[in-house]
Amino acid sequence: MTNAGTTVVQADPPARAVRLPRRRGIELALIVLAVLLSVYGYCAVGLARYGTVPPGAAGYGAGLGVLALLAHLAVRLRAPYADPLLLPIGVLLNGLGLVLIYRLDLETPGDRAAPTQLVWSTLGVTLFIVVVLMLRDHRWLQRYSYVCVAAALVLLLLPILFPAVNGARIWIRIAGFSIQPGEFAKVLLAVFFAAYLAANRSALAYTGRRIWFVRLPTGRVLGPILAIWLLSVGVLVLERDLGTSLLFFGQFVVLLYVATGRTGWIAVGLLLACLGAVAVGRLEPHVHSRVEDWLHPFASIDAGLGPGQLAQSLFAFAAGGVLGTGLGLGHSVLIGFAVKSDFILATAGEELGLAGLCAIFLLYGLLVERGYRAGLALRDPFGRLLAVGLASLIALQVFVIAGGVTGLIPLTGMAMPFLAQGGSSVVTNWATVALLIRVSHTARREYDGEVAP
Repeated sequence: MTNAGTTVVQADPPARAVRLPRRRGIELALIVLAVLLSVYGYCAVGLARYGTVPPGAAGYGAGLGVLALLAHLAVRLRAPYADPLLLPIGVLLNGLGLVLIYRLDLETPGDRAAPTQLVWSTLGVTLFIVVVLMLRDHRWLQRYSYVCVAAALVLLLLPILFPAVNGARIWIRIAGFSIQPGEFAKVLLAVFFAAYLAANRSALAYTGRRIWFVRLPTGRVLGPILAIWLLSVGVLVLERDLGTSLLFFGQFVVLLYVATGRTGWIAVGLLLACLGAVAVGRLEPHVHSRVEDWLHPFASIDAGLGPGQLAQSLFAFAAGGVLGTGLGLGHSVLIGFAVKSDFILATAGEELGLAGLCAIFLLYGLLVERGYRAGLALRDPFGRLLAVGLASLIALQVFVIAGGVTGLIPLTGMAMPFLAQGGSSVVTNWATVALLIRVSHTARREYDGEVAP
């Protein structure tokens, strides 16, 4: 409108806030599908082995369904904006792991692990529910970062007091009960790394001397976190738990890169990892033997001693082909004592084939991607680093284990997330998913405008 040479422009109405769908109904539908697929796998094993549905199929499905439903109700109550894929992926992977362990139990009637794994899964889901209900804001963890690192170091030191198992001191065994403290320590260290790097990210990125293409921070800033990392890795080396030490190193480098935005840290990390691997592989007999097995997986066959674990694992993958032999129809039990833990992926590869393995890796990929997405959507640096650190833990663990059992890299003793036998591992995995649920809820709620920037 024009009046006496003056132009008046009418202001546009304020933009309406974008309301994000909560998608809890989608989450429930996917959980039902995950439970049904797990029950189908359980029934398929019984039909393949005995020609009839296992008598415990209904109880297994009901138990898994109740646990999943309780977890869903906790998310619906306290984290309604959380990513709808995180919980169903955890339920499906956990259910598939129980199916594979039950299938292997049929070959080892004197060593049944599925009932114990179901108990640990129940404890894991219980911890998931407690974290979702009690942790109202992930930023609360930042206040207790030094408590977390102290607890992590204590947990890492405890196994030194107990006898070694299979060449490594990573277990605490008391009256037939055993836990692996390092599994819990990795989550606590992720909280500490995220809190410290979030508080010092500017000093880490823009201070210190430049050496070649990397600007190194001052010792005052980098020293404390580097000392904690070296101490934790040193303890793990003494315990001969090289897999977890590699995991901590990878997590440290990834978070340092995310905090500073400098790709030079990736190059430095890879260089140090290679130097450390060569040194430990030459000096530590236990690790050296695994490197030799990796370089010459069929040497024991040539020597007339029969195939070793890695050779049997490669045979299992080859026998599976594209579509697999079918659940319950493989022979991966020939791998030996670690078939339910370190080598459980070989059972999946043989009986589900390349197609089944691709589906499993896609599930892990989605879980990691959703964790990264939640972190990148957050505005606070601590939450961003925490989500990236937790998702990277899963990604690195899957790479190290899958690479080891397929002969890509030397084998390290670790548990495949959710799939492998291991109570400490499955409980820690559910705690990780719970934290990602909390982070994703806050990220989507901020975008929806319910939380102030």
